[in-house]
Amino acid sequence: MKTDALKPQVISIINQPGVVIKDKMQAICDLLQSAVATYDWVGFYMAHETEPTLHLWNQAGEPTDHTVIPFGKGICGQVAVSNANFVVDDVHAQDNYIACSIYVKSEVVIPMFKNAKNIGQIDIDSNTVNAFNAEDERFLEWINELVAAEL
Repeated sequence: MKTDALKPQVISIINQPGVVIKDKMQAICDLLQSAVATYDWVGFYMAHETEPTLHLWNQAGEPTDHTVIPFGKGICGQVAVSNANFVVDDVHAQDNYIACSIYVKSEVVIPMFKNAKNIGQIDIDSNTVNAFNAEDERFLEWINELVAAEL
């Protein structure tokens, strides 16, 4: 499914009255993982307020042991430091990649900002090489803007 077709559903999730943001974030993970064929694992890692670590708040897909990631470690940790999108077409070509599953072939991590501060990120793994493009990046940036506005 094309990502633009999912925008009304994401907006509906965000606009649910009386639902806490963590539940909305979980619903977004579930939607993306089930609706986009190449989004095999979807998660939100959020920055700890005082420690240089990311903490897994939500995820859809196979469980992961990587629930806390130090800044600088792996793709997620690098994004926490660089504040820039990171698209990995082939995870096996990355020296600093943290393997979550033997099936993962590519990954995209998009930082989330609130008041110009990197507060977390959305992380998507795919079992397909070269699974992500600029359309995915723009879509995930848009999701992060909606989520950050609720935090």
